[in-house]
Amino acid sequence: MGITNQEVWRIALQQSAYDCNCSPEDFLKPQSMVTLSKKHPLARKYLPLPFACDLVSYGNNIIAQTSEELAPLVEAYIHQYPAEHSFETPHLHILDDMLRPHGLKVCFMAEYFLPDVEHLKAQPCGYELRVLHQPDFADLYVEEWSNALCSERKALDVLGVGAYDKGKLIGLAGCSADCQTMYQIGIDVLPAYRRQGVACALTSRLALEILALDKVPFYCAAWCNIKSVRNAIKCGFRPAWVEVTAREAAFVDKINGKAK
Repeated sequence: MGITNQEVWRIALQQSAYDCNCSPEDFLKPQSMVTLSKKHPLARKYLPLPFACDLVSYGNNIIAQTSEELAPLVEAYIHQYPAEHSFETPHLHILDDMLRPHGLKVCFMAEYFLPDVEHLKAQPCGYELRVLHQPDFADLYVEEWSNALCSERKALDVLGVGAYDKGKLIGLAGCSADCQTMYQIGIDVLPAYRRQGVACALTSRLALEILALDKVPFYCAAWCNIKSVRNAIKCGFRPAWVEVTAREAAFVDKINGKAK
């Protein structure tokens, strides 16, 4: 018997607890709460812990991890508005104003998806699909596949599925072993081959391959990336949690191209 939806959610909540320095049950409580952010050996490997300010919600409340210095400020914010409104403008402008004197800005906003294993199934496309492993990625760390693979963390890219048109790689889904129990999926399809079901076929096949390893696949998209969100839902993924992260102002400015 394969993994159940109940197990998928249990694993995800436990992982978020490692990431946020709290208990899995805290995400299900009606009250929002603040925790002190710190490193954890089982946290997602790409998280630059400790965070100055990071808000996570599974829909019930907000778990806000922060520093001891900023704890009163962040606690005031998460209790000022309902959880579902604290992750959107105009309220995020209030958080930005509160963080600015501390050299911080709101930076990343993302929605995370988990598989509904009762609806997840392999989706077809008109191209050959091949399961790929780490040695197969050696020559694929180029711009075309930068969502599927991460050149900065090559050791975490453990599994993938490629779509081929007469031997030419035209789409790639890759997953990174971001933590012990969960693998994150990224997807790229060459422009000429989009809107043909390639992304859905690759994502669904890779998700099933991950589940076969007794790992939980998860999928991340910016809330405004409609194409990516549609792909997740079409494949059988469902919204699970949202996250807003503040970073150093210099870091945000560099992303925006303001750094000298």
